Amino acid sequence: MKTWSLIISKAKENIQSILIVVINNYGSSPGRKGFKMLVSEDGQIAGSVGGGSMEQNMIRQAREMISENNEQIIIIQQDHHSAVDKDNSGMICSGSQAIAFFPMSAAMLREAESIFNYESNKGVGLIKYSPSGFILEREKRQEERFISTMVLDDDWELSEQVGMPDKLYIFGAGHVSLALSRVCEILDFEIELFDNRSGLMTFDTNSYVSRKEIIDFENVGHLVQEGNNSYVVIMSYSHEYDESLLGQLLNKKVRYLGMMGSKAKVKKIKTNLLAQGYTEEQLSMVHAPIGIPINSQTPEEIAISIIAQIISVRNESLSH
Repeated sequence: MKTWSLIISKAKENIQSILIVVINNYGSSPGRKGFKMLVSEDGQIAGSVGGGSMEQNMIRQAREMISENNEQIIIIQQDHHSAVDKDNSGMICSGSQAIAFFPMSAAMLREAESIFNYESNKGVGLIKYSPSGFILEREKRQEERFISTMVLDDDWELSEQVGMPDKLYIFGAGHVSLALSRVCEILDFEIELFDNRSGLMTFDTNSYVSRKEIIDFENVGHLVQEGNNSYVVIMSYSHEYDESLLGQLLNKKVRYLGMMGSKAKVKKIKTNLLAQGYTEEQLSMVHAPIGIPINSQTPEEIAISIIAQIISVRNESLSH
């Protein structure tokens, strides 16, 4: 939404700008589909399409288009292999990416304003980028945040889901929960926090969440919305509650389900749930013990290990 706001503010000041969007990528490309950068006539640059010498070349290209009043939508291929001659980006990280340039014509500015207003009102829809520009399709949904289809330079489309932010559901409001909320809020997660204790300082002082509620841990299934943008973390103060929470949420179709605990605790809970009729396949989907192993000790370090794992899961589709 910040991109569209900046485009509109530049237009109001009669400052020309070009929106640059990565529409596809392969391999170890530094720019991934959906990355955006705005280059404006006054010299301001916002966002990124991957950095390095390649990005500087894209900025120069955009500035040339602005100086020439070029309103043609173009696409530039960038290959990040030192051995290739055509479309060489000057980088050696391997992979490749396709980058589209959208000069902000009057028609594009009107669409940008529509997108900004729609997102501001929390509307759900798709932004479709193509050789003819970008348009907003209201009330549309797709499985992934970005889906790219590319046949030829003049036959491609990037579809971006808007209005469906990544949601993090945290069950347990202790010190690690507070640290995790702080980090995830920076990363644009919409966070919902639940605990069954009242008067808890780390619950009361958590200002990073969009919703927090004291609940009954024996009835939580209805609180989690299923979907590819839903992430769940279980970190209550009791292994009995953790077991109950996990049992209630195992059948939920979410992107990520993790539970905090030692290896011994996790093993005991999984054994108990197997005895209750849950399957090995269901339990294999649970990230437990939660987080990546970084020898974390403090609440903040544990939170970093958890969010690193969540980011890894969130970005899995972008690496293919």
